[in-house]
Amino acid sequence: MKKTAVNLNKLIQDFCLLEQKITELKGKNNILDIKLDESNRLLKFSQNKEKHLTEERDGMLGTIKSLQNNLQQQCDLRVENEKLKSAVLDLKKQNEAQVEERKCCIQRLEKEMRALGEQHQREMDDCAKQMQRKLESKDFELKEALDRKESALEEMRQKMKQQEKEKQSEIIKLQMEFSAKLARAQSVSVVTQQQPQASGLLPQNIFKRKLQFLQEEKNKEIEALRQRVKELEQQNLHGLSESRLKKKKN
Repeated sequence: MKKTAVNLNKLIQDFCLLEQKITELKGKNNILDIKLDESNRLLKFSQNKEKHLTEERDGMLGTIKSLQNNLQQQCDLRVENEKLKSAVLDLKKQNEAQVEERKCCIQRLEKEMRALGEQHQREMDDCAKQMQRKLESKDFELKEALDRKESALEEMRQKMKQQEKEKQSEIIKLQMEFSAKLARAQSVSVVTQQQPQASGLLPQNIFKRKLQFLQEEKNKEIEALRQRVKELEQQNLHGLSESRLKKKKN
């Protein structure tokens, strides 16, 4: 019985120790759970931070790549700029050479133009002198023609006067013949009184009509001659006007 009691106490003691250890283990386990939760939070934070850092890294890599591209472009632009500067200098030199060449060409053309102008002026002077000689010759010819026409006009005037005199003489002669015949008709009035009155007036009417016809013909001829003289005078005036205009233009 005593041996059994001792073992029971030891068992109780062992149980208490075991319980104490279990309690300690539970406490440690709780601590470990807390640490595990903390570790999980830290792991999650670390993962998030790693992801963020990875994103930042990728962004920085993109930025670096963009900067590298920009630097490369700047280098290319610098090279191209140098090429353009060299091309601009070449063009400037070419332009200066062309400007100098144009100046020489302009000076040469100005000399040629002055020479042509002097030659043209000489030709114009020669042409003016030649035209003046031709005009003087034409004026002389026109003056001779006007003199001839004036002579013709004077001749026609004399002819008109002569014709008027002849017509007037013929009219006077007819009037005298008419008066003589009228006198003879009146001297034989006895014979004419025995005849009808109409037969006595017949010779008078014949002479009157003949005299009137001759007067009309004379007037027509005189009017035609006057018209011809007028036309010739107008031609003379026109020729003189043209000659004066040509002289004014020269």
